[in-house]
Amino acid sequence: MRVTEKGQVTIPKDIRDRLNIGPGSEVDFIADDKGARLVVVADGRSVSEADFETWLKSVSGTFDTGGMTADEYIEWLRGPRDDLGPR
Repeated sequence: MRVTEKGQVTIPKDIRDRLNIGPGSEVDFIADDKGARLVVVADGRSVSEADFETWLKSVSGTFDTGGMTADEYIEWLRGPRDDLGPR
């Protein structure tokens, strides 16, 4: 592929077809030690947002707080605070 003066590249048709990339599709380039790769942005979300959401769905419901509310659990994690009275 050749980069134009405006920094544009043409994605080959077979790759566009395979990745379902069409007019208006959002793509991103991810650079790493090996070079760069083209990534299709899912549902208008950035790659990191999509990755985080996938991870969050995979761990959802796997943690047992013993029936504590989120506030109670956070308080338990922090431990007793001598400078504050009980709630």
